[in-house]
Amino acid sequence: MNAQKRPLAAEHALLGLLREKPLHGYELIQQIQAAQVKGLVWKIKQSMLYAVLGRLEEEGLVASVLEPQGARPPRKLFHLTVQGGERFAQWLRTPVQHGRDFRLELLTKLYFAVGEGAAVELIRRQIEASEAQLQRLAVGEAVEAGTVVRLVGDYRVGQMEAALAWLRRCEVRFASAAAAEEGGGG
Repeated sequence: MNAQKRPLAAEHALLGLLREKPLHGYELIQQIQAAQVKGLVWKIKQSMLYAVLGRLEEEGLVASVLEPQGARPPRKLFHLTVQGGERFAQWLRTPVQHGRDFRLELLTKLYFAVGEGAAVELIRRQIEASEAQLQRLAVGEAVEAGTVVRLVGDYRVGQMEAALAWLRRCEVRFASAAAAEEGGGG
């Protein structure tokens, strides 16, 4: 993969959906549109979906087989390759590196982590990474007060503090739910 091109959250989301079971492109679109949570986090147009699936296939992360449909043109059934499964698993375990990636990437990861029972682990890793990022941002506080650079830095610090507070609430909720399940509540 090109070092300058970062994969989209939607690319990993497609890998995650295909990890569940092989699907046709149209079925992928239906799942994205039907699932309220997924639709709130990320969207993809049908034309872009097929371009992304083509790119994922070129990279060896998904493979397809043509399924005959009688008199109608055959359609492709996409499935995850071993390499695609490994890439998805690695992505799912890795915290996002920037606060700006919380809305799309982290929430997409959280969607799949919940389904795999890995939400608490993901959140804890993200808290560690976010605390480290907050420390790096706080170093910039030595900039003269009142400058635009300082104001931007203050904003980023506040944004990360708010994200950390949200992550800690999520950790408590998911850890409580996991404890209830282990205790026979689920």
